[in-house]
Amino acid sequence: MCSQYCISLADVKKAHSNIEDLVHITPILTSSILNQLAGRKLFFKCELFQKTGSFKIRGALNAIQGLTFSPSDGKKPKAVVTHSSGNHGQALSYAAKLKGIPAYIVVPRTAPSCKKSAIQGYGATIIDCEPSDESRTTVAARIVKQTEGTMVHPNQCPAVMAGQGTIALEVLEQVPAVDALVVPVGGGGMISGIAVTVKALRPEVKVYAAEPCNADDCFQSKLKGELTPNPSPPVTIADGVKSSIGPNTWPIIRDLVDEVFTVTEDEIKGHQGPRNGPGAQHPPLAAADLQCAGSTEARPGSAGNHNGRSSPLWISRAPGYQGVSSPPYSALTSARSGKKTCCQR
Repeated sequence: MCSQYCISLADVKKAHSNIEDLVHITPILTSSILNQLAGRKLFFKCELFQKTGSFKIRGALNAIQGLTFSPSDGKKPKAVVTHSSGNHGQALSYAAKLKGIPAYIVVPRTAPSCKKSAIQGYGATIIDCEPSDESRTTVAARIVKQTEGTMVHPNQCPAVMAGQGTIALEVLEQVPAVDALVVPVGGGGMISGIAVTVKALRPEVKVYAAEPCNADDCFQSKLKGELTPNPSPPVTIADGVKSSIGPNTWPIIRDLVDEVFTVTEDEIKGHQGPRNGPGAQHPPLAAADLQCAGSTEARPGSAGNHNGRSSPLWISRAPGYQGVSSPPYSALTSARSGKKTCCQR
C-alpha cells in the first residue's frame, strides 16, 4: 500500500518522533447528551486545544524540522512561504519563528480577521490574494521567487500530510475500540495522513470524509473516480475547508477513504455556535461543521480559530455497529431526511 502514495506509515511515525516534544497530546472528550442523540458513543478529538489553535501545527512543525538544515549545504532556508485561509498560516508562522526563519503567508482577503491577526502575531508577513485556489497558487509562487524561499504547501506537502497523520496515532491509543473516524476535508492533508495511518494499523476501522455541499470536490471526485476540483471559489460558512483536494491527497482519498458525506449550509449553521442547555458548547453534529476526525466513533475537533467559534474531529461507537451499513452521526441529519449524501469507495 505504502509505495502507491507520497507518504507511508513510516513517515507518520517519523513525524511523531520529530514533533512529539513540541505539540500537545490533545484530549478526547465525550458527552452523554450527544451519545443519546446519536444512538452511539461519540468521542471528540479536541485539536482546538492544540498549539496555535488547530491540528495544523503538527504538519507545519514536521515540515520545518525537515527544512531546518538542508542536506546539501547545511543552511536554513532563507524563508518559508505558504498560502492559507488562516490555520496553516498561523502554524507555519509559529514553527518558522521557533527556528528563526522568516515566514510569508498568502491569505485570501476574505479570511477571518482573527486568523490574520494571529498570523501577524507570530511575526509573519501577510500577502493578500483573491479567494481562489488559482490566486493562492499564483501569488505564492511569486513570493517564493521574490524571497528565494521554500514553499510549504498547506495540504499537498508530504511532510505536512505525515504530521497531520499523527492525530490517528493518538486516537488509536486513546480509543482502542474505535470503529470509525469522521474527518473534515478541505485540501485533504489531514484525512490523507489519518487514512494512511489507520488503514495500515487497523484496516477494519472506517474512515469517512465530511465537507460542505458548497465545496464538494471530494464527493464529486469519489463519485466520478477522478480528481475534480471545485469549478469556482466555494461560498460556505466553513471557511477552513474551501480548498480543493489535490494530486497528492486524491490517490489516498480515492483508495482509503470509505465514504464522503456532504452537509448543507443550513445544517452547518443549525449545529454551530452557542446553544442553551447542557452540552451547549459542544461542536456541531452536522458533519460539515467540519472542524472535527471519528463509532466507537471518533471525530477530530480540528480547530478553534473560526471567529470565536470552535468545532470538533469525531469518534463514535454504536451498539451493533456494522460499518458502512450504519452511517456516522455526522450524516444522520441528511440520512434521516432521505437524502443520499455519501459516496462509497
